[in-house]
Amino acid sequence: MSSKVVGILGGGQLGRMFAAAASLLNVKTVILDVGDDAPAKQVLNSPHINGSFKDPSFIQQLAEKVDVLTVEIEHVDVDALRKLRESHPQVEIHPSPETIGIIQDKYRQKLHLQVHLGGANAPLGLFQQIDVTPDDIKRVAAELGLPLMLKRRTLAYDGRGNYVLRSSEPRDITAAIQFLCPNGGGKGELYAEKWVPFIKELAVMVVRGRDGNVASYPAVETVHKDSICHLVWAPFRTANVEQDPFIRANVQRIAQEAIKSFTGAGVFGVELFLLASGEILINEIAPRPHNSGHYTIEACESSQFDNHLRAILGLPLGSTKIKVGAAGMLNILGSNRLIQPQPSKVSFSSDPLIDKLTHVALSTPGATPHLYGKAQSRKGRKMGHITVVGVSDAEVGERMAGLLSALADFEHPTTDSESSSALSSYRPHLHGQSHPHPLISIIMGSDSDLPTMLPAAQILQKHFPSVPFEVTLVSAHRTPLRLVAFAKGAAERGVKVIIAGAGGAAHLPGMVASMTALPVVGVPIDSKSVAGGGGGLSGVDAMWSILQMPRGIPVAAVAINNSTNAALLAVRILSAGNPELVREMEVYQKGLGEEVDRKIGVLGDIGWGNYGKSKI
Repeated sequence: MSSKVVGILGGGQLGRMFAAAASLLNVKTVILDVGDDAPAKQVLNSPHINGSFKDPSFIQQLAEKVDVLTVEIEHVDVDALRKLRESHPQVEIHPSPETIGIIQDKYRQKLHLQVHLGGANAPLGLFQQIDVTPDDIKRVAAELGLPLMLKRRTLAYDGRGNYVLRSSEPRDITAAIQFLCPNGGGKGELYAEKWVPFIKELAVMVVRGRDGNVASYPAVETVHKDSICHLVWAPFRTANVEQDPFIRANVQRIAQEAIKSFTGAGVFGVELFLLASGEILINEIAPRPHNSGHYTIEACESSQFDNHLRAILGLPLGSTKIKVGAAGMLNILGSNRLIQPQPSKVSFSSDPLIDKLTHVALSTPGATPHLYGKAQSRKGRKMGHITVVGVSDAEVGERMAGLLSALADFEHPTTDSESSSALSSYRPHLHGQSHPHPLISIIMGSDSDLPTMLPAAQILQKHFPSVPFEVTLVSAHRTPLRLVAFAKGAAERGVKVIIAGAGGAAHLPGMVASMTALPVVGVPIDSKSVAGGGGGLSGVDAMWSILQMPRGIPVAAVAINNSTNAALLAVRILSAGNPELVREMEVYQKGLGEEVDRKIGVLGDIGWGNYGKSKI
């Protein structure tokens, strides 16, 4: 058993997962929360404290039993923590009471970030404090515009305490006040934010050591439903060639700079907005592990909970690298329906939605369900989550599709054909469309090259349906800016191998290879064989161009017009990290041998003289 005992204010699901991580290092945890069956208390059968984590007397009682104190929820009594620091100087508090105090007040949080991240140039939207009066709200609406986001400064989460004001009509302002301050509001309870027209919501988990050094997990995309996190996709991928390929790096940099401005150790969740212009704005920060970081348990080398423990104990921080190709996380929210569990089957909850999703997850490859052990399920309450991992974004999307179909069927029952149709939409490359998350990108300088490059797509489509790919045009000479954007952003989109077809001077493969670290396979094209071609060199000119790359810019080359071999080589490159693809390639090769055996049989049956006259 570790000599250090960790106390946790709060016994919900975050405390539960934190306690589970602590158990792996044999670190004792003592949890303060109401009830003996709080989710976190179910993990370890050790003495805990039954009381409110907001009650100073119980906090003092906790301090008597621990060496380090941390929080799983920011809505704690900061004054009590400050007094505790004076009465129990031997107990370390992480993050610091000052940090918790700043972050739990969202308006103070914005002011702090504005001061420490560049003043007027800070990555924040416009915001103002407002009085809870119709006149002041109308004034701010006129200044910041409509729609206007109104927020409570404290005790707001999962959309609670937020209100979108879309009109300055008195009745609408009155409705906003009644929603945000049902018991009557006081001065300084609310603040307003100018509406941010974001295209995506992103999040970064940042771990801060006791020495102030920070490290971040990959930026992820979060999808919200009814103001509650619904899905998380990791890592965040740029959506198309035109998007800035450095978005993820910039998001992580901004998140790290924000957390450097605070004091105390631990994991922080930073939520951000991505605008159509590429601008990145901080939305909110949580001084604790966060819903958007649950995927790290299965997907990263060290989970956010493991790193929170390491940080507050002063241990070496764990690696934040993602160790799988991609991951997704689905929140399990309670429903309003309850059933009596059937003794004839294993049931995980009296809530049929939780039970159904858990059973589907257990039959889904790469899926891991986490149930929080909460006593009561109710609509909108976080009851668990399911993490799905895979070798690629496409595989994770396909695996998640079954869970999402089960969820949709529960909410709005559909036919089997509709469910299977939804699943097929995750494989558009099998229907002649480019996949939104390709592993292989097939590019060419002109649509006249398509007949030559089409066999690459067709063999992938026929023999390797699990490999998502795209087919698009990138001209080295006619669209040089698109070429640069494509090459520099390919890896950020999740592409692993590029197949580039080119004729004549054939600059496309080499130029792409000079601007990306991804492997590039060049297909020399006989310019005379395509419409509008010329040169008359039968593709030898293109072949020599691709072969004669300068040292340091490697490009693989296949035979002239042989895009089929380019696709097969690309699959072999991918198979280096994917045993399933090795087996698929072995099946393909076996098929080649069987085809020759079949022809040998036909040749023996009808003779060589009639062989050419027969359909094989």
